[in-house]
Amino acid sequence: MARRGDTIELAVLGLLHEGPMHGYELRKRLNLMLGWGRVLSYGSLYPALKKMLRANLITEVTASAAGATPVSRRPRITYEVTELGNEHFQRLMSEVGPTAWEDDNFDIRFAFFSSTDMEIRLRVLEGRRSRLQERLARVQGELERTQAEVNRYAAELQRHGVESVEREVRWLSDLIRAERGDGSQGSSSVTPPAAPTAPSTTPRAAGGVPATND
Repeated sequence: MARRGDTIELAVLGLLHEGPMHGYELRKRLNLMLGWGRVLSYGSLYPALKKMLRANLITEVTASAAGATPVSRRPRITYEVTELGNEHFQRLMSEVGPTAWEDDNFDIRFAFFSSTDMEIRLRVLEGRRSRLQERLARVQGELERTQAEVNRYAAELQRHGVESVEREVRWLSDLIRAERGDGSQGSSSVTPPAAPTAPSTTPRAAGGVPATND
């Protein structure tokens, strides 16, 4: 399982790979990326930034705000990725394994798919789909055995969780077909199909589909 700090590090490197940002903008972009179920506080972001500064993955540029005196306002700090940070980001994005498609890491990897080649994208998508299919089969089997033991509201919550995972599996299958079809034409990236109507965090919140990693 990827640690939260590792997930934040990958996301920060990916965003700074696109261009310099200050802390407020980074936090705003990270919260949009992580989704409504995982709000990132400054208490989580700034320790991660300090760690990345010590590792020389990023650097900070200090500039006084326009028209402000040193007494009235603090200088504004902008973060930029270093050459070492870019190399580390590319290395992380090229890794393929269980951590790439687990719940906490997949959304971040997917957000920066344009930085990876088709073979890596396919392996991550197929790994994610296999993980969800295994989870779905296990939960559906448990539901059949326990259906008579739960009240109708608990059963409805479980059904909602199962349907959410089924939607994500179909979405992943569409993405995989799009990648393979585009790959036959030699292109390096594709326009993904529409995301599932339910957010990917829904199955993790539903009681019927726990987000455990085998």
